[in-house]
Amino acid sequence: MNALVVYESMFGNTRQLAEAVADALRSSGAATTLAPAAAAPADLTGFDLIVVGAPTHAHSLPRASTRIEATKWASDPAKALHLEPGAAGPGIREWLDRLIALPLPHPAVALFSTRADIPRIFSGDAASAMKKRLRVLGSETDAHAEFLVDLHNRLTHGEEQRIRDWVTHLIPVGGR
Repeated sequence: MNALVVYESMFGNTRQLAEAVADALRSSGAATTLAPAAAAPADLTGFDLIVVGAPTHAHSLPRASTRIEATKWASDPAKALHLEPGAAGPGIREWLDRLIALPLPHPAVALFSTRADIPRIFSGDAASAMKKRLRVLGSETDAHAEFLVDLHNRLTHGEEQRIRDWVTHLIPVGGR
């Protein structure tokens, strides 16, 4: 199986989870490419499984205005946040816009998002926005999951293990 893991990350949480996904896929024997959205390929030919991860900003995918807000948060010493390299640049929203169509047969697609550990109705979920954009390209999502960060923008306890466990359920999906 040939897998692609694409992610966008502001403060490192989504990147950390994407790295765990890539590691778990590699451990299962999948040839795996890990790429930030700005460097991810627009041609998905040859991939059996695409895993996409993004943080949830204002109920959806990050956009220019929410990336600017994240930069402001990172500049506040009281928040103790470190902005990821390239966080202010293009992300998953722009990568999905670059995709023209998914190759046939369609690769399996799995989505994950990070969001605040508050009721979903208040935070939203970036995976829902990704799912809608992929549907326009003719692809259905085979799996999606949400992973939580606390109110200090740190992954909640156990989330990295939970995503590794989630990946084990993706292997049969991607092995079609």
